[in-house]
Amino acid sequence: MSDKTEKKSSDKFESRSVDKKILSKEQGEGVGARVRRSIGRPELRNFDPFLMLDEFRVGPPAGFPDHPHRGFETVTYMFPSTKGSFSHEDFCGHKGIIGPGDLQWMTAGKGIVHSEMPASKDESHGLQLWVNLQKKDKLCEPQYQELSAKEIPHIEKDGVKAIVISGEALGAKSKVYTRTPTHYLHFYMQPNAVLNQPIPEGWNTFLYTIEGKIRVGADDKDNTFIEPHHTVTLTTKGTGVSILAGKEGGEFVLLSGKPIGEPIVQYGPFVMTTQKEIMQAMTDYQSGKNGFEKAPGWRSQNGRSITDATDDYNEEF
Repeated sequence: MSDKTEKKSSDKFESRSVDKKILSKEQGEGVGARVRRSIGRPELRNFDPFLMLDEFRVGPPAGFPDHPHRGFETVTYMFPSTKGSFSHEDFCGHKGIIGPGDLQWMTAGKGIVHSEMPASKDESHGLQLWVNLQKKDKLCEPQYQELSAKEIPHIEKDGVKAIVISGEALGAKSKVYTRTPTHYLHFYMQPNAVLNQPIPEGWNTFLYTIEGKIRVGADDKDNTFIEPHHTVTLTTKGTGVSILAGKEGGEFVLLSGKPIGEPIVQYGPFVMTTQKEIMQAMTDYQSGKNGFEKAPGWRSQNGRSITDATDDYNEEF
């Protein structure tokens, strides 16, 4: 009897609560682009293992022409509701287009130079996430995981729709492989719907609100409804998180990651664990070595109109 009682008690769902709530204000990024930065703002420089989250609305002629990365992963997710698309191209010859609902999970590893530019006249709306890598993985070979919208699990239950970018929700699992264990979930909630989403023990978790209003910790009567464009970090106590949608419904992404617990030293698009490694990354990029052999003289086709007109675009790196 006692064994069963103890197991039932340990399985009880306990919601985490709000730790910090920050409004994500619009700022300039790339060339002529505007984004709402979530993680990566001065108030929340990083949130291990997450380095940055930007909500972007970008149309031509703005964009993100040729730029390098080392030491982390970039995850570009286009909202299913967007009408635009993005063209991406790198110095190894990899190129493609991602449109409504599509995903690109890029591991920069030891070095990538690429461009991300609008591929249609319509404005593109989505999110770009930066996920840190462990020191042992920072100089791995670059890799892409690209999924079309139809390859990403969609599931609906009790007034809640989940798009499972990575991890698991409502019984559906993503096939995306994450070097840094990460759950990335996009939820749509009908008015007054309730969601109880499990979170792995010890993982850092935050959500970013997109539309409507939601309340975190459905049983907390003092908790107020959270409006769009807010970054909400959660406490570490609890087996998951309870979300209550307002009378207008709610849309948000929920991100959880296993903390790496290593030093983070960042200079622009390079993220390493020491200042010496950052200096080496800059030297490698400028001299075309150790992963950046194809960087000198390379210009993307999709970003050429900007890079030709702005020859010093990469000089800051």
